[in-house]
Amino acid sequence: MSVYFAEFLGTAILVLFGGGVCANVNLKRTGGFGADWIVIAAGWGLAVSMGAYAVGDISGAHMNPAVTLAMAMDGQLAWGMVPGYIICQILGGILGGMFVWLMYLPHWKATEDQDAKLGVFSTAPAIKNYFANFISEIIGTMILTLGLLYIGTNKIADGLNPLIVGGLIVAIGLSLGGPTGYAINPARDLGPRIAHAIFPIAGKGKSNWGYAIVPVLGPIAGGMLGAVFYRLFYKGNFDVASVIGLIVVILTLILGLVLNKSKKNKDIETIY
Repeated sequence: MSVYFAEFLGTAILVLFGGGVCANVNLKRTGGFGADWIVIAAGWGLAVSMGAYAVGDISGAHMNPAVTLAMAMDGQLAWGMVPGYIICQILGGILGGMFVWLMYLPHWKATEDQDAKLGVFSTAPAIKNYFANFISEIIGTMILTLGLLYIGTNKIADGLNPLIVGGLIVAIGLSLGGPTGYAINPARDLGPRIAHAIFPIAGKGKSNWGYAIVPVLGPIAGGMLGAVFYRLFYKGNFDVASVIGLIVVILTLILGLVLNKSKKNKDIETIY
């Protein structure tokens, strides 16, 4: 199996389990309907673990463009492989979203809430403020990539690493996930959002493309920031890639301020 197909398959598995737990909790007349946030956080953690077990030995199981960028910044992946990894991750997210749609096929019609249906596939903010939402995604993804890199410095028994990484995802979900639904992964949000847009889901509404930039650009900036911190504090390195990473973070936050001021965004809630 090629590394690119491995990223495609791993991301599809990730989204199938992760989107599946959201569907089980949010769609009416399922066995898990009405379960709480802890179920969702645990489901996403195990989703990452299962994807990592499937393809970790082949591609490293990034399953996330933010992780791929962080690994390239740390020299663990050639920059020439980054575009292929990211494209395959997004395509895998679409496939995973399709399988979630098929898995819960009768339950879409039984659920009237269009936002709940969209929430199976993609994230949305609890309080809409682009600047604050970007901060949440940046911090969440920063600790994800930083955590993945520092977990790798520990001597761990063979086969346990994916479970530990899954635990990191659960921790992020429980502690940091509330403000934006913790996308922390552009492929996990963009791929399924595309699936929501293109597949005939009964009673679906719009795919909320106006917000989609946050779970794409925020995690990219946060993933790069995590790599900057790891390389600076663990390795004592600060180079051009680190500078670029910090510039991306700053530009992302500026974009958040600009979007908040846009006349098109009338539903923004102020911070102060």
